[in-house]
Amino acid sequence: MEKQHNSRRDFLIKVLAGTTSALGTGFRSRFDDKSDPETPSFMSPDRPNIVLIVSDDHGRDALGCYGNPVVKTPALDRLASEGVRFENAFCTTASCSPSRSVILTGLHNHATGQYGLQHDFHHFSTLDSVKSLPFYLSNAGYRTARAGKFHLAPASVYPFDEVIYDGAANDMESVARSPVELAEMCSKFLRNVKAPFFIYFCLDDPHRGLPYDTWPRPNRFGNRDKPYAGVNEVRYDPAKVIVPPFLPDTAGTRDEIAEYYQAVSRADQGVGRLLDEIRAAGKYDNTLIIYISDNGLAFPGAKTTLYEPGIQLPCIIRLPRGERKGTVSNSMISWSDLTPTILDFAGVAQPKVPLHGRSFKKILLSGDEPGWDEVYASHTFHGVTQFYPMRMVRGRKYKLIHNLASGLSFPLARDLVAASTWQSVVRAKEKHFGKRPMEQFLRRPEFELYDLERDPLEVNNLASDATYREILNEHRRKLSEFQKSTNDPWTDASL
Repeated sequence: MEKQHNSRRDFLIKVLAGTTSALGTGFRSRFDDKSDPETPSFMSPDRPNIVLIVSDDHGRDALGCYGNPVVKTPALDRLASEGVRFENAFCTTASCSPSRSVILTGLHNHATGQYGLQHDFHHFSTLDSVKSLPFYLSNAGYRTARAGKFHLAPASVYPFDEVIYDGAANDMESVARSPVELAEMCSKFLRNVKAPFFIYFCLDDPHRGLPYDTWPRPNRFGNRDKPYAGVNEVRYDPAKVIVPPFLPDTAGTRDEIAEYYQAVSRADQGVGRLLDEIRAAGKYDNTLIIYISDNGLAFPGAKTTLYEPGIQLPCIIRLPRGERKGTVSNSMISWSDLTPTILDFAGVAQPKVPLHGRSFKKILLSGDEPGWDEVYASHTFHGVTQFYPMRMVRGRKYKLIHNLASGLSFPLARDLVAASTWQSVVRAKEKHFGKRPMEQFLRRPEFELYDLERDPLEVNNLASDATYREILNEHRRKLSEFQKSTNDPWTDASL
């Protein structure tokens, strides 16, 4: 055991000393192959406009169309009534920048090099040789634009034709915190664009707001006394919010959920205004509209974890011409599938450099089909000091998480540590955080195996139960194959 922990320690030291060089260059060559074409071939003249809306830290717990009767999200509820709502949609890592790199490339972040956060001293960035969705679409004749929170680097890897607004990460003065204003800034582009277009529209809401350290008061999630332009702020009574069962039902938690709901309702108004702008430009009918979040809600036990609240997310897609209105899909999709799906709708052949995801266009057009019953996830860093590599395979019933550095204590993100939700439990010296023992939350074994049908809160780890040894080994084999097939630098990190 000591030898194993020393090996992990040595590996961590190498990574932190120089992330890219420590990981080697074997996987980099698959992107550097000059024989691969720069652009996939163009296939179809029937090309819809495409709008991809990404909110920040919005869990599916806070949406009317996903069953919450308290939070007010009329625009997103209407979008769901006009399109397809996915019950089993997952990000591949519950961390902002890494997740966004997956969304825009179709590759897991361990292959893009965007292992962690882009901003400040974290300074993670995507490998220069990676090709992204705006690159492919622009070269196929789409006019591409982005507006709002970007949170990726370098911009050269994500070459949008137009930057409507460049939002910095966690900037309280950013227009990305003012979602109606951000939507209105898209008006000129929408009215003037002639070619089929792609807009990447990213909100700061409902991410926690600065300052993070507000104990004993709740974090305000970007809410402020002075209303944002065009926003009708919706305020919530902490006594009436719904506390997700993975969180402790304390006054501190309820206060923060009330603030979180307010930020969600503000984001919803920004989405509504953007859709109004698309209608006003006469382009709504032929536009594919996708709404997702980068990761789950910004509470301990969700964001930066591979537990369900961190990765099972809202996904609402309105098809052009309003086809398949009010449909619910049970297919299991992940954010690695978004780029292949968007390219498919755009009539652009899939790149010859294999993507890790696959198109679910057929599911959107025709309904659920066999073979969509499993997803994979890969998390390595959040901030540069929050190293905790995890790999996951999740099926309909069982889920396996491999904690590759299980000898380390689980590191909470800075905004979550300062949260009154966390502090109210720690300061009271509680033994549990929600349903999970605090010791189990902070110190995790190498493998976590859960029966999600019997244990949806992921409390009873079956990995050491001999009854489940065959299931454990089967899922370990799947994870190993996943890591090898995606050239994961951490394939042998636990040896």
